[in-house]
Amino acid sequence: MASLTLTAAEAVVRFLAAQETEIDGRALPLFGGVWAIFGHGNVAGLGPALEAQRGKLPVFRAHNEQAMALAAIAYAKTHARRRMMACTSSIGPGATNMVTAAAVAHANRLPLLLLPGDVFASRRPDPVLQQIENFSDATLSANDCFRPVSRYFDRITRAEQLLTALPAAMRVLTDPAECGPVTLAFPQDVQTEAMAWPAAFFRKRLWRPRAAEPDARELAAAAALLGQAKRPIIIIGGGVKYARAEAALEKFVARHGIPYAETQAGKGSLAWDAPGNLGAIGVTGTAAANALAAKADVVLAIGTRLQDFSTGSRALFSKARLIGLNVAGFDAHKHGALPLVADAAHGLAALSTALGAWAAPQAWQAKARNAIQQWQRVVDRVTAAPKGKNTALPSDAQVVGAVNRAMPRHGMVVCAAGGLPGELHKLWRATDGTGYHLEYGYSCMGYEIAGGLGAKLAAPEREVVVMVGDGSYLMMNSEIASSIALGAKLTIIVLDNRGFGCIHRLQRGTGGVAFNNLLTDAAPRIDFAAHAAALGAEARKVSDIATLEAALPVAFAAKRTQVIVIETDPETGTAEGGAWWEVPVSAAPNSPAQKAARSDYDVKRRKQAEGG
Repeated sequence: MASLTLTAAEAVVRFLAAQETEIDGRALPLFGGVWAIFGHGNVAGLGPALEAQRGKLPVFRAHNEQAMALAAIAYAKTHARRRMMACTSSIGPGATNMVTAAAVAHANRLPLLLLPGDVFASRRPDPVLQQIENFSDATLSANDCFRPVSRYFDRITRAEQLLTALPAAMRVLTDPAECGPVTLAFPQDVQTEAMAWPAAFFRKRLWRPRAAEPDARELAAAAALLGQAKRPIIIIGGGVKYARAEAALEKFVARHGIPYAETQAGKGSLAWDAPGNLGAIGVTGTAAANALAAKADVVLAIGTRLQDFSTGSRALFSKARLIGLNVAGFDAHKHGALPLVADAAHGLAALSTALGAWAAPQAWQAKARNAIQQWQRVVDRVTAAPKGKNTALPSDAQVVGAVNRAMPRHGMVVCAAGGLPGELHKLWRATDGTGYHLEYGYSCMGYEIAGGLGAKLAAPEREVVVMVGDGSYLMMNSEIASSIALGAKLTIIVLDNRGFGCIHRLQRGTGGVAFNNLLTDAAPRIDFAAHAAALGAEARKVSDIATLEAALPVAFAAKRTQVIVIETDPETGTAEGGAWWEVPVSAAPNSPAQKAARSDYDVKRRKQAEGG
């Protein structure tokens, strides 16, 4: 049997470079590259291995380990999980910086391969620099922090273990049901060990996502329940995009006339103005979607994990019967749903055949059309530019409207945390799924700019617009410099409301006094434009919506990363739409505001327990 003598690190890199995927009938490298910040845990092992193969496996350098892993996640999300990236770090803080990103990938069901350096497997020089010593278990290292946020975890203590660990990692990364982060903790001494590897281990392999057909009995039960519905709705989750099921969904709703609503991950699967599109569902949902959800008797939830923002903390459609069409049985069974475990496209096609000519009642379809029309009038009003001379700070909604109207065809908006995702979910008029890129499974502050960079690397032909609050900007902005270095142009809109405006509003809404969220007048005013310019961007501050509208076409036409800063009102959010979100309020209120908030909370909790 032919063999190759390689170090363990060289074997990993050669193996990754041999993996392929198929997109639109074309074979492409499965891994779009490796993000690497070198340190004493990987520079002498994976470092030279990556350098030798950089023609086949591109290597990117970021300025923060969490940021590079977030960029890798956004790359995979933009490619609907068909392509992905790996990340390697040193041991210690370099590794643990990636734990938050692993949690983001885990919550969002996205593939991410992490190769953190680890302490010596031999233990000869213990304790080494940055080693965490557990007093009772010598087998633990800082990398064990990855265990709860990895779908698959292994520590490679012998080089030959890679012969089984790498194929196992690939199985998880490419499986639609299991998909999530994989961590292969890689001790620094093992990386440099050499052995004879079977040449066959490095043959090219083509990975295609599995598309499971539904079980006949589950299909019959789902069709029977949906076929009796008088007031059905559909909830579209991110699984529709990952299964590339948009066309199947469009055919299904056209044939059966069921109105549908979107989660953050599912938004854009069908265009905002497609027939039956109620818009966003849940806490950040539209009045149209939430009104029909509250009256629904059957809910078909497709490719969604049904988290509390989508379900209104399990109160929004708790009286309805649920059908969970999901590739993962874990999610298909949630909330007592009737499970239909299948690929979204195959499941919808089979369910449509089983339903035959059945369609939602015409009166229900008419009710949906009327609600949609009313909601679109709300969107027009709250996102419109101010008329005449206006000295008030603009709202986030007005900024969203200005950017949405100016957005180039096939542009992509990227956002993650704070109040902006709620405004975007309600108000952004998405024309396709890739163009609406929100990380709200983990709502990770700091994702925005790093995620925008990963999305741009995945879709260089698209104009990528990052919308970020000043709070998230301050948490992680270093990848502006990376975008310049890589020639990956972004347009970044910084909405400066002087602090954490979203949580400030939540604090006040739950009976609290304003505390520790907004910056006081004594705090220094930050010149975000000057800061972004120092990182290499072309940056400017605009004073109002009119000057923002004038600046946007210039920014879109530029070749270098652009940053536009605008001050916004921290007290204002779109009041229309939305559903209850369970945030506990003190059971021993000590102010009239807290007492009123607790009374309202108790009422909502009773309705939740009673089923709406």
